[in-house]
Amino acid sequence: QVQLVQSGGGLVQAGGSLRLSCAASGSISSTNGMAWYRQAPGKQRELVAQIMNGGSPDYLDSVKGRFTMSGDNAKNTVYLQMNSLKPEDTGVYYCKFFTGPIGYWGQGTQVTVSS
Repeated sequence: QVQLVQSGGGLVQAGGSLRLSCAASGSISSTNGMAWYRQAPGKQRELVAQIMNGGSPDYLDSVKGRFTMSGDNAKNTVYLQMNSLKPEDTGVYYCKFFTGPIGYWGQGTQVTVSS
């Protein structure tokens, strides 16, 4: 079992920045991947960024060059730094950890970007 607790998010004007955090506990030694998803109102949840099997981050095309996913192994925490935010980035953001085929979700955090 993996437990994830998210923090960060909030309301920001277009062009601003936010950093999301996702702190993991439990059986994290078996983790082989981490990801950030988001879900806008009325839309399906979409993959924003992921790091799988120790590789480099992959990003959704629309966030490339603006978002950066990173991790702090000492703190068992993964981050999503979001710069140059746009109104279309608004949504609930979720982190997800993978241990083999099993995925564990964070509780979600709201990001609202005003124009």
